[in-house]
Amino acid sequence: MAGGRWRRVASAAWRTLTVWAAGTLTMMILAGILPDFQLQSDNGDSMTRVAITAALGAGAFAILSSLVWPLLVRALLLVPALVLGLVVFFLNGAVLLTALHLIPDGRGEVSPETAVVVAAVMSAVASATGGALAVRDDDAYRRRLYRLADRRRRKNAPDSDCPPTPGTVFIQLDGVGHEVLRRAARDDLMPTVNSWLRDGSHRLTPWRTDWSSQTGASQLGILHGSNHDIPAFRWYEKDTGEVQVSNRPTSAAELQRRAIEHTGDGGLLTVDGASRGNLFSGGAEEVALVLSVAARRGKQNRSRAGYFAYFSDPANAVRTALSFCAEVGREIGQSTHARIRKRRPRVGRGGLYPFIRAFATVVERDVVVAAVIGDMLAGRSAVYADLVAYDEVAHHSGPFSRDAEKVLERLDRSLALLAKVAEHAPRPYRIVVLSDHGQSPGETFLARYGLTLQDLVRAGCGLPVPRKVRRTHSGAEARSAVRAALHRPVEETKEAEERARRAGRRTEPIVLASGNLGLVSFPDVPHRMSREEIDARHPALLATLANHPGIGFLLVRSEEHGAVVLGAQGAEVPVAELADGRGPLADFGPGAADAVRRTDSFPHTADIMVNSWYDPVDGEVLAFEEQIGSHGGLGGAQGRPFLLSPLALSEPVADGGTLVGAEQVHHVLRRWLREGNGPQIPLENSLHRDPTVASFAAAPPEAQDKSA
Repeated sequence: MAGGRWRRVASAAWRTLTVWAAGTLTMMILAGILPDFQLQSDNGDSMTRVAITAALGAGAFAILSSLVWPLLVRALLLVPALVLGLVVFFLNGAVLLTALHLIPDGRGEVSPETAVVVAAVMSAVASATGGALAVRDDDAYRRRLYRLADRRRRKNAPDSDCPPTPGTVFIQLDGVGHEVLRRAARDDLMPTVNSWLRDGSHRLTPWRTDWSSQTGASQLGILHGSNHDIPAFRWYEKDTGEVQVSNRPTSAAELQRRAIEHTGDGGLLTVDGASRGNLFSGGAEEVALVLSVAARRGKQNRSRAGYFAYFSDPANAVRTALSFCAEVGREIGQSTHARIRKRRPRVGRGGLYPFIRAFATVVERDVVVAAVIGDMLAGRSAVYADLVAYDEVAHHSGPFSRDAEKVLERLDRSLALLAKVAEHAPRPYRIVVLSDHGQSPGETFLARYGLTLQDLVRAGCGLPVPRKVRRTHSGAEARSAVRAALHRPVEETKEAEERARRAGRRTEPIVLASGNLGLVSFPDVPHRMSREEIDARHPALLATLANHPGIGFLLVRSEEHGAVVLGAQGAEVPVAELADGRGPLADFGPGAADAVRRTDSFPHTADIMVNSWYDPVDGEVLAFEEQIGSHGGLGGAQGRPFLLSPLALSEPVADGGTLVGAEQVHHVLRRWLREGNGPQIPLENSLHRDPTVASFAAAPPEAQDKSA
C-alpha cells in the first residue's frame, strides 16, 4: 500500500514538473515572437536568466490559476452565457499580468492585449501536456472511465438496480497457448495471472482444439455451440462456387447463421450479454467491433460504433494516439534489430505491417477494454471480448519471442485493470480468461523449400509453375479488423474468388492455405473427388504431396475404403481404423485421429486436405502462409489453448478428464452462467424467431453509447 502511494505521489510530481517545463518553454518562445512581450531587462540578459524568468512567470501563472479560478468560477455563474467566453479570456490575461508583476526586478513585461493571447496559448499547452500525461497513466485512465460510466449509468438508468448475482466476463487472449501462458506466469511476465494461480483463486486448464485450430472454428464453437462444417480458416464450397474466409464479414455472418440454424438457439450471450471485438456476436444485443455484423448496412450496423464512442472522448484519443505512435516505432526498431542480427526464421515486416500491428496491440485493445469496463460498470450479466494483440505479433515475431512477451506484459496490465474495475462494479464479477488456440513456431514452407504449396500442387498436376513465387496472404485477424474498421473489403477473398472463377472454367485446382493446413479443390467436379478420380486425372499428384518432406499427411476419400489418410512411402490408413500414436498421425499427439475423423464428416471438406510436417521434439511446423508462428492445423502448441477460471466455478471437466473441442468449451461456459444464476439461453424462444435477428440484434443508439 505504501509503495503504491509513493508511486502515485512520484507520478503526480513528474506530471507537475513536465507541465511547468512546457509552460516555461512556451513563454520563452512567445517572448521571442511577440513584440509586446519580453522576459528580460532593457539592457538584455543571458539565456539562462531569461529561462529563470520564464520559469518564475510560468510557475506564478499556474499557481494563481489554481488558486483564483475556483473563486472566479463561482462568480462567473452569474455572467450571461453569451459573454462568458470573452470574460474568460480577459480574466486569464489579467491573471498572467499579475503573475508577471510578481517576477523580481520587473523583467516580465507585456501589453494587456498581448497578455490575453499569451495566457490563452499557455493554458492550451498546459492542458494538452497535462492531459497527455494523465491519459497515459493507467490509474488516471481508470478513474476517468469510472466517472464517464457513472454519468452514463445515472443518465440512462437512474432507477435501475443490478441483481446481487455475479456477472461473468470472458476475456479471450487470442492465440496464447497453454504453455505460453504457464511460462509467462511462472516468469512473472504476467504478474496478475501469476497472483491468481499462486493464491489459488483460479485454476488453469488446457483444452484441445479441433483439426482447424483457428479463431473462426474455435470462437464459433465457443459462442454459438457449433463449429460443424468449418474445415479451415478459408475453404472453397463447390455448391455455391464461393470461397468462405472466417475473417470476412459476409462469411462470418453466414457461418453464424448456419451455427444458429444447426443448434436452434441464438448463442451464449443471448440475454443481457455483450460481444466486444469478436468475429461472432454470440447472440448479444450489445455489440461493438463484431465482424459478423460489419457487413450490414445502415443504422442496424453498430459493429464500428465502439470506435466512434471511444474516440469521441479527447482524452481517449490522446492516450491511444500516443501509444499507437510508440508501438509503430517499437515495431520498426524490433524488425530492424532482427534484420541486423539476421535472426531465423524471419518473415517480412515492412510496408503497412507496423501500422497493422499498432492497430491490433493498441487501438483494438484500448477500445475493447474500455467497452468491457463500460459493460461491467453498467452491471451487464455476461461479456465476451477478444484481444488479438498477441496473435498478431506472434505470427510475425514468433510465439516465444521477446516481442511477443512484451505484448503479454501489456495484456496482463489490461487484466489487472479489469480486476480493479470489478471492485467498483455494481455487482460482483467473475473473470474467466481463455484462448481459442495456440501457435506453433517454425519457418515457412516457402522459406525451407523455395516454393509454395500451390506450386507443389501445380507441379504434381503437370501444370506450369511460375518462376516468381508469389507470397501467400497472412490470415491474421487484425488485418480483417483494420479493413472492417475502414469499411474496406477483404483483399485475399477477392483474389481467391477470382482464381476460383478462372479455375472453374478449366481443370486447374484451387489451393488455399490456413496456417499449416492446406486445402486442394477441383472446382469443375461438383462432388468431393475420390482418390481414384484424382489418380485418373493427375496420376502423380497424391504421391508428390504425400512423399514431400514438408508434408505430414493427406486426407482423401477412397471409393474402396472410404476416407483414407496417406503418408510418405505409400503409407495408407482408412480413417475408420485411425489410432493415435500409429501410422501417419503417430507424431501428432492424442486426439489427432478423432479430429481427422470429424473433419472428414463435413460436407465442405476439400478434395485433398494437406497437413504440414511436424517435429514433435522442437514443436515446429511449416506454415503455408508467411508466418513464423502459425495455427490452423495439427501439430504442437497451436492445438492446446487454455481456460483460466475462478475456483468459485465448477471444474471444467470432472475427474481429471480432457476438455476437447470448442463445442465442449461452450457447454462449460454455459454451465458457469447457470451456476451464477446468470443469463439463461431461452431455447424455446429462439427456436421460433428469425435466427439472424437473434444473432444480430443491435442495441439502440442510446444503449450502445452507454456500453461502448
